[in-house]
Amino acid sequence: MEKLKMHTPDLAEENYKKLAALFPNAVTETIDEEGNVVRSIDKDVLMQEINSKVVDDGQERYQFTWPDKRKAIILANQPIAKTLRFEQEKSVGRDGTPGGTDSENIYIEGDNLDALKLLQETYLGKVKMIYIEMQIPVLIKELSAPQILKIA
Repeated sequence: MEKLKMHTPDLAEENYKKLAALFPNAVTETIDEEGNVVRSIDKDVLMQEINSKVVDDGQERYQFTWPDKRKAIILANQPIAKTLRFEQEKSVGRDGTPGGTDSENIYIEGDNLDALKLLQETYLGKVKMIYIEMQIPVLIKELSAPQILKIA
């Protein structure tokens, strides 16, 4: 029996490994805020390695940005240790029967980012639509599994 992973993948670590494999000269070490030695990528060396067209911060370009965008990217790449749990009492069948599990839709309650992280690996290529309710940011619909799940 295959052992379940109890956390989402660490995307930042995976990206670091890919960059380190492609550009080993850009790998270096630095000291973090707590005084620990940590692996890092030297941006200037990486830019030299790429060498074709690198956009510098001073150049104009189109981009989609917002306050705290960098923090949001870091948060999106951090792994989480959560899971989706089936809640039959909140499920509704195709004919509207409470507790039914024959629907093609799932309703997920919880933090949007956590839900998307959990769905990313399991449902990759299987999701037809995701709807996120902006007024009540806890709703995600997915049209290919007959379950109601809650982030725990």
